Amino acid sequence: MLLNNKEYNDIPIKDKFLLTLAEASKYFGIGQNKIRELVKEPECNYVLYNGNKTLIKRQAMESYLSREFSI
Repeated sequence: MLLNNKEYNDIPIKDKFLLTLAEASKYFGIGQNKIRELVKEPECNYVLYNGNKTLIKRQAMESYLSREFSI
């Protein structure tokens, strides 16, 4: 089943597989600029690019952040 934009936006952030930078910033409590810095790191495995759009794999970033002491 395909979701239109409104239906996708109605899904709670905690249930989404992919997050926009704004959603990730809100969900993780990290500024969008910091998230942009993090996704540029070579070992970053929680980013997905869809054309010009940068998306964050929520669960992968949760795992990354749970292992880190500071960012």
